[in-house]
Amino acid sequence: MLSRLFGRSRTNVAGDTLYRAIVAQARLPLIYRVWRVPDTVDGRFEMIVLHVVLLFRRLGRDGDSGQAIAQEVFDIFLADMDQQLREMGVGDLGVPKRMKKIGQSFYGRLATYGTVLAKEDEAGLLEALERNLFPDGNAPSLAPLAAYAMAAATQLSGQPTKAIAGGTIAFPDPATMPAAA
Repeated sequence: MLSRLFGRSRTNVAGDTLYRAIVAQARLPLIYRVWRVPDTVDGRFEMIVLHVVLLFRRLGRDGDSGQAIAQEVFDIFLADMDQQLREMGVGDLGVPKRMKKIGQSFYGRLATYGTVLAKEDEAGLLEALERNLFPDGNAPSLAPLAAYAMAAATQLSGQPTKAIAGGTIAFPDPATMPAAA
């Protein structure tokens, strides 16, 4: 019982490690400099969400154990978003309203990206990415990003459950993607 109060469970450690890997991947400079994803709060949020969705899609095949890991990562994601809002100066009264919007955005993207990834519909994924990253409609071609996301989904599908449950996840290196050239 004391370990629950003062320590972290194995799942928490794995969740932390997975989330850190997601954030590190989502912040790779190539995504912003070469693929022209906006290097803004919204652009970075979208990249984190994309990578979380990719992980959740992989964890979905692992039943209850995958759900437990996904829930841990989601809880860490929400805590991080809350902290980021506060660091940006959003007051205590504004945080819940913004968190609700973040949750709605997340679940919308989870449904949309999940559907197109399941169908292996790269064109549909491209359309969704352009709509979410450039709501004004002035999107550059995000074809390299869509191709990367499809490759990431494929790569993640081959990663062993035991490794992921231990906090190990590997995304493709965007610099080695043919679309990045």
